[in-house]
Amino acid sequence: MVRQLVPIITKEFRQIKRDKRVLGILTLVPAVLLLLNGYALNFDVKHIKMAVYDAEKTKQSREFVNSFITSGYFDYEMVVEDYNRAKELIDEGSVKLVLVIPPDFSQEIISGRQATIQVLVDGMDANSANTIIGYSQAVTLQYSQKIILQNLSKIGRRSFIPINYQSKIWYNPELKSAKFLVPGLIAFILAITGVIATSLSIVKEKERNTIEQIDVSPIRTLYLIIGKMVPYAVISLIAAALVIVSAYFLFDVEVKGSLFLLFLFTTLFIIAALSIGLLVSTISDSQQVAFQIAALVSMLPTLILSGFMFPIRSMPLFLQILSNVTPAKFYLVILRSIVLKGVGLEAFWEQVIYLCIFITVVLTIAVKRFKQRLA
Repeated sequence: MVRQLVPIITKEFRQIKRDKRVLGILTLVPAVLLLLNGYALNFDVKHIKMAVYDAEKTKQSREFVNSFITSGYFDYEMVVEDYNRAKELIDEGSVKLVLVIPPDFSQEIISGRQATIQVLVDGMDANSANTIIGYSQAVTLQYSQKIILQNLSKIGRRSFIPINYQSKIWYNPELKSAKFLVPGLIAFILAITGVIATSLSIVKEKERNTIEQIDVSPIRTLYLIIGKMVPYAVISLIAAALVIVSAYFLFDVEVKGSLFLLFLFTTLFIIAALSIGLLVSTISDSQQVAFQIAALVSMLPTLILSGFMFPIRSMPLFLQILSNVTPAKFYLVILRSIVLKGVGLEAFWEQVIYLCIFITVVLTIAVKRFKQRLA
């Protein structure tokens, strides 16, 4: 076995060294994708542009507006003198929020009645709109509690809150979306590079008519496949290490769990990606077709069905079932558990089993189809 594997592995390393495209896919593309997507993909809502329509213009209304400005969530852009103009700003997209204060705002507060304010929010982006509404509610609640305390102190009563609410956020206390997205990017990058590189490698043998020479050689088909997968697995593993190191320095994503487990199951995922690439190569007759199919079967499932950006539990049942066709779904659970939570195998052993089953099924089909093409 060793005598048959070593020449194939050596030959494949030499071909990778000569082929700048494949070498670029395996080395430069992961770094570029991490930089572009890491900085571009960001669910954090900051610097919300805000306008104010203050129909009262009193000390109390200015204090209320100032509570929004000092919260750190909103960027105070302008004062609006007309309500219709406030609606136009939302329509134009000049601001994301308009705070509307009625003319009886302070009078209602002083008299002990409930004052009503209006917040106009641009709801085109539902996630951002929900976040903006949450920030607005938090600022308004804080200002209301301040007024309650002031009124109680005037009559000599001590404030009393029946429930003391204290929250503690685990794994990502700063609530940075990068710490959630970067592990997904690692799976996304490895899936794309692994599938594309392997599919191009096998198809290249067909285009150069060297596959017939391999067919008549004494090398067994299984050893040929293993020999072609090993170099890409090694280079992909090195690329994964570089991506993880880059994620630490660029996005402050620290691996809290075992590095051994991380690279062990990353290797398992790389084998799954290479198995898909091998399967793609058996149904492609040219590198152009192989590239298109490989990009399709690796990019879309990993992006949409893996839980990278969209939670799987929120999907319809048939999409939840369909999500099992992508190994990134299982690898993402493993990756986030090790990197963010720092837990061990007991927390994700089921995902490891699913990943092994996926590799066994896909690799078996790919090997059978490869043998049929050689026959």
